[in-house]
Amino acid sequence: MGVFEKALMEGEEILELIPQRPPVVMVDAFYGEVGVCSYSGLMVSNDNIFCEQGKLREPGLIEHVAQSAAARVGYACKRDDIPVPVGFIGGIKNFKITRLPLVGEKLCTTIKIEQEIMGVALISTKTQIGQDVVAECEMKIFLKAED
Repeated sequence: MGVFEKALMEGEEILELIPQRPPVVMVDAFYGEVGVCSYSGLMVSNDNIFCEQGKLREPGLIEHVAQSAAARVGYACKRDDIPVPVGFIGGIKNFKITRLPLVGEKLCTTIKIEQEIMGVALISTKTQIGQDVVAECEMKIFLKAED
């Protein structure tokens, strides 16, 4: 998992990439992009609003994946010096969770762009803790056109 060793952006810097603000920020590190894939992470903390009884619940995993996709778009926009658009989840397919992450565990998420056309991206995702895949899905993301 070498790509997840050194973050390009982390902590407060992430707020430059995503529209969400505390307490709903579900990405705390962006590790970069290689080809059609981007990499992000989250250290699960006890004060996370999606944590219950020491575990990150299902809505937290979904939000983490969506914000990971947003971080990818935000990073590309920042790099190209253009405004970061707002995105919306258009659909989720085949969402599979093998186990809920525990407080203190680090989520490492890979976003792969399967198709992108006219402001719509079809992505596949994989969230791991170490070598264990804990969640994966396909997601459709719509980007809001500038007014």
